[in-house]
Order: sequence, then C-alpha cells, then structure tokens
Amino acid sequence: MKIAVIYWSGTGNTEAMANAVLEGAKDAGADAQLFTCSDFNLGTADSFDGFALGCPAMGAEELEDSEFLPLYNDLKSSLAGKKVALFGSYGWGGGEWMKLWEADCFTGAPVKACESVISEEAPSDDVLAQCKELGAAVSK
Repeated sequence: MKIAVIYWSGTGNTEAMANAVLEGAKDAGADAQLFTCSDFNLGTADSFDGFALGCPAMGAEELEDSEFLPLYNDLKSSLAGKKVALFGSYGWGGGEWMKLWEADCFTGAPVKACESVISEEAPSDDVLAQCKELGAAVSK
C-alpha cells in the first residue's frame, strides 16, 4: 500500500499527530510519505492507495482555508474507492469541525479506514497511539 499523509499545522499539534500517523503506516508495512499541503502534488494523487488527512480546527470550527481547504477540495475527486482517515487538533469548542469534515468527506465514495482522531491542544501519548493505529488502518 502506498499512503499519503497530508497535513496542515499552525502550532505543531497536528504535525505531531501526522508524524505518529506516518510511523503507524510504516510499521504496518506501507510505503508511506508525509506531505505538508504546499508539498503535495495533486498530479500524483492517483498513485496513492490511501490518504490520511490532517487539519486543525480554525476560526468558527472550520478547516484552515488558505492552504488546506483548497487542496482538500481539489483532492476530493481522487479519493473515490481509496481508504481515507482524518485527524486534527483543536483549541476550543468540542470538535464540531471534525463532524462537519467527516460528513463532507465520507458522503462521496472514499472508504472510511477508521474513526477520526482529534486532540484538544497538544496530543497526549494516548492520542499519539491512536494516530499510529489510524496510520495502520489506512495501510491495510
């Protein structure tokens, strides 16, 4: 399995989660690669078997709109039939942004690899372990 772990992080919390997802995917035997939004080439999307997408909550429980949201919107058509998992962090509210993102992402044809992982502020050891499990789930 070839897996893309794509994330945006403003404080480093979602980046820490992305690194744990990558580790879990590699431990499961996947050819996993880590990308920031600006590093991912949409032209290569079809070469991946699965995607782990990470974005924190911004503003009023929204996805980051200058880099992540445009990439995500362009990537959605490439997710059909592929395993996808979502992760991210938040600093306020109750994680509503993830529920909205899941509803948008999994209404189409992606295969939901596992439950999403969210972290309030910096990820705990437990959350990082969940991120590793998420990486493994996308890789199977």
